[in-house]
Parts: sequence; structure tokens; C-alpha cells
Amino acid sequence: MNASPPQLRTILHADLDAFFAAVEQRDRPELRGRPVLVGGEGPRGVVSAASYEARAFGCRSAMPGAVARRLCPQAVFVKPDFARYRAASDAVFAIFERVTPLVEPLSIDEAFLDVTGSRRLLGDGPAIATWIREEVRRATQLTVSIGVAPNKLVAKIASDLRKPDALVVVPHDGVEAFLAPLPISRLWGVGPAAEAKLERMGIRTFAQARSLDRSTLERLFGTMGGKLHDRCRGIDDRPVETDHRAKSIGHERTFGENLTSLDQCHAQVVDLAERVAWRLRRAGRATAAVTLKVRNGQFKTLTRNHTLAQPTSETGAIQRAALDMLEQWARQRFEPVRLLGVSASKLVEPEGPGLFDAREREASAKVDLAADAIRARFGAGAIGRASGLGR
Repeated sequence: MNASPPQLRTILHADLDAFFAAVEQRDRPELRGRPVLVGGEGPRGVVSAASYEARAFGCRSAMPGAVARRLCPQAVFVKPDFARYRAASDAVFAIFERVTPLVEPLSIDEAFLDVTGSRRLLGDGPAIATWIREEVRRATQLTVSIGVAPNKLVAKIASDLRKPDALVVVPHDGVEAFLAPLPISRLWGVGPAAEAKLERMGIRTFAQARSLDRSTLERLFGTMGGKLHDRCRGIDDRPVETDHRAKSIGHERTFGENLTSLDQCHAQVVDLAERVAWRLRRAGRATAAVTLKVRNGQFKTLTRNHTLAQPTSETGAIQRAALDMLEQWARQRFEPVRLLGVSASKLVEPEGPGLFDAREREASAKVDLAADAIRARFGAGAIGRASGLGR
């Protein structure tokens, strides 16, 4: 007896439109129809989100606020309110989870959904996507663009194609035709350097990229070449991953004026590490690796990584690792600092203290517990280590 053919997948990529800016326009009627930029204030601020009215002037997220202000002098700059954004995101993700348990968050405002198993009950992919869009609008007064396709790669490209407030459906037998005319810059993994290299070869579209065989692409781009060979044909068998737990936790800070002394940097790293440790404990996680990020006044960025002997969420241990890396960098060549960041990765479930360090770790844990209680009541900035004031 012949085996039954594998079930064709239906994957959605849902992406809320200009999310932070849309929440501000929803909650503040006087901002509707006006160019809105979230963040970006101050001489070195960076735009977190731009409304579509602001994008018409060339403004976009991750752009320096000073550049955005020159492009659109009439834009309204709004300070971010992440508590409101998180509440709106939670409401939207609750709608996603009414459709399928297979939801993979990519960020606060976008996710993949595998609705293959939901089709019998809820209808085909376009019907499910239509219901989600209507329900998001009804429940939150926000719009979401959705791509419907046989895999994650094509669904994400589709959702971005006609934003905002769009539904783009790519049928199982129409993937190659859908991708063929699109610029190759829309493909994951093709950055400016790779795009320029392909363009010098006369390759500008997905269809043109298919003229290059796998060995040629691997010779040009290494292991990325094999992925490019498959992706330009719309081949992607990655499953929707449902693990909601963050793979890293970090904080970084850009300074209005460059930090010109190691003492200033020391105080900032102490505070950043303390905030990272607090978030780890809130998430019930421990870190096995700490990363320090330093960007100088010429925008050159350096990262250093330190693997811990034992996973931890203790403030002191994370601070020591970050400060050791800071001082190693400074000994080699200290330069004025524009940005500092501390992050924790290789996250695991916390373990109990070892036999020989139990007493020391117990004392440290009590300090952390007391500080966490104060933050929970009065906010993240209510308490900090004295070492954060400078040496």
C-alpha cells in the first residue's frame, strides 16, 4: 500500500503595521494622520518606530533622530511607552493563540503561525488570516499585515510586500512565480555587500539568481551560497518554533556625550549588568555567557564574550564578568565611548548553589531578593549598587 503524501503546510507571517507609532496614534487622537516618530529625541536619539505618514518623508526605524528631524521637520517625536506596547502585543498574541498553538514570536509585533492543523475547523489559510485581521482590528484598533504561504520564508516576504493593512496569499503551486520578479534584496541573508556582488554579475531578481547553480553560489558566498540557492527557489522546511523563552537578555545605552573616562564607563556597566540580572531573575533564567558591547565615537563597535564557570542570575557575578571585559578593553586602548551594552546568553534553568560557594551565594541572593522587591514596588531605577555611582 502506498504511503499517503505529506500534508502541505500553511504558514502565516503576521506583522503589526508601524506598531509603536500605531499605538500612539490610536491612544492620542491628535496624532492621527500626522507623521509620528517614537524615540529619536536628543542629539543622539534613535528612532524606534515611524508612522507611515513619517515614512513618506524617508524616515524609518533605527535612523538617528537628528536625520529624521531634517527629513521631516513637522514630525511629532513621542517618548516610548513600552508598558502600553506590551499590553497591545499581548492582546494580539492572544488572538493568534485562539487560532493555533503553533505560534513563533519573532518580536513584540510579529510572529509565524502554523495553521496547517486548523484548516479543517477554521477554513483555509486566507480565511484564517482574514479572521485574524478583523479580530485584531476589532479588539485593539490596530492593523496587521499577513502573508499566507507554504513556508516561513515566503510568508514573511509576502507580509511585507504591500504593507500596511495587507493580506498577500501565495498558493502552494505559485511560489516560484510569486518570487521570480522580486528584487533579490528581499531575500533573507542578502545584505548590501551580497546585493552589490550579485548586481555586478547582472543578478537583480529571484529569477535571475536561479540561473546560478549551487556550486557557483557556494564558491561566491561560502555556506550562505547553498542557502541562497534554495531560498531563491522558495525552498524552506524550517518548522514554526513555539518556544516563547528569550534566547538572550540585554540592555544597551547610547550617551548624549561620549564617555571620556573609565570611571564613567565602569558606573554605566555596573548599572546595565544589574538590570540584565534583574530581568533574568524575573524570567526564571540563568546565564552561562555574558557579552559586553562597546561603540566608540567613530561608530566602531567591539564585542567581548565571557563564558561563566557556572550559570547564574546573580547581579554580582554578571557585573564582575562585564567589568573584567571592560577593563581588558580599556587596557588595550581606551577611546571615548558612545554606546555600552551588556547582555546575557546561553540561558538555562537556574541551578542550586555548589557545596563550597553556598554561603557566599546565599548572601548575594538575599541582596538581590531585597533589591528586586524594591524594584517591583517602585520601578527599575529605584535602587542600584553603590559601585554604579563611580569608583
